[in-house]
Amino acid sequence: MFRFIFVAFVALIFVSGNLKAQVLAPASGEVEVVQDGKIEQMSEIYRKMSLNNPAVEGYRVQIFFDSGSNSKNKAASIKGDFEVTYPGVKSYLTYKEPYYRVRVGNFRTLIEAVGFQKKIAVDYPNSFAVKDEIIL
Repeated sequence: MFRFIFVAFVALIFVSGNLKAQVLAPASGEVEVVQDGKIEQMSEIYRKMSLNNPAVEGYRVQIFFDSGSNSKNKAASIKGDFEVTYPGVKSYLTYKEPYYRVRVGNFRTLIEAVGFQKKIAVDYPNSFAVKDEIIL
C-alpha cells in the first residue's frame, strides 16, 4: 500500500511539473454593438427629460431657518456671508411658510452632506444635513 501511494505521489509530481498556466495575449480588435434602434430613441428621450428636470433627490446642509418680521433680511445676510466664506459652494434661500431657510451644497449622499456640515460647524454650529432636491 505504501509503495502504491509513493509511486502515485512521484507520478503526480512529474505530471504537475509539465503543466503550465494559460497565458492570454492582450485583446485587440473591434467590438460591434448590435442593438435595437428603439434603445437609442429611448436614450435620447431620457437625455431630453433630464435636461428639462435636472433635479434629483439628494442632500443639503441647512445653516439657517427663522420666522418673523426680520427673518428674510437675516437669511439674505447669512447667505451672503456664506458665499463669501465658501465661494465654491452653492447656497439657496427659500421660503416655506412660516420659515426662511438657507441651505447649502448639492450632495448625492448623506455621508457627503454630513462631512461638509462638520467642516462648517465652527462657523455654523446649528447646521444639519437635510434631504432635498438637488441640481447636479
